[in-house]
Amino acid sequence: MAYLLLAKQRISMAEQLIQAIRKLADIPKGEANRLLNISQLKPIKRGELFISEGQIPRKFAFIHEGLFRYYYVDDKGSEFTKGFFPENSFLSSYSAMIQQKPSHFSIEALEDATISVVKYQDWQGILSTHPCWQSLLLALIEKAFIKKESREREFLLFDAEKRYRIFLENYPGLNQRIKQHLIASYLGITSVALSRIRRKMGVVNLG
Repeated sequence: MAYLLLAKQRISMAEQLIQAIRKLADIPKGEANRLLNISQLKPIKRGELFISEGQIPRKFAFIHEGLFRYYYVDDKGSEFTKGFFPENSFLSSYSAMIQQKPSHFSIEALEDATISVVKYQDWQGILSTHPCWQSLLLALIEKAFIKKESREREFLLFDAEKRYRIFLENYPGLNQRIKQHLIASYLGITSVALSRIRRKMGVVNLG
């Protein structure tokens, strides 16, 4: 019985991954199966790092269940959250991975999660075999660039309250899943400042 449930879970998660990539590019069925063949389903615990700062990344992943963040740590040990990544997102320290250089940031699970992990070497093995993979890669890079450009604009032009409102719009529902100090680090403000903004807006403080 447990084996059948596990098999059904694997099929469901395989379909989830295929649906996600097909929203980004036209992936034929046979090619989609090739990606599944090089993907390894893996559970990851809350607080566990998928990629550590200083590590040379040799893998990326798709999130089936759970929530992750990218974060930097400065010389004083202060953390700065780069972004949050919920279900149906891809995880990678991309520039470090393609250059085979140490990552400048860490990727941490904020919840118990299930991911599909793909080794970069295996990905390179299929990348040039069909145009669909180049299309998928381009779509992912464009999506990341748009996100990066929007984030830079927020910091240059908007105050903390406006940035928080944008966070709530861009990440619906995550306000209830992420602790206040992590949201503050994403916004570039202190937890005290975020508490003031939340009280002003009538948002419940999660601590």
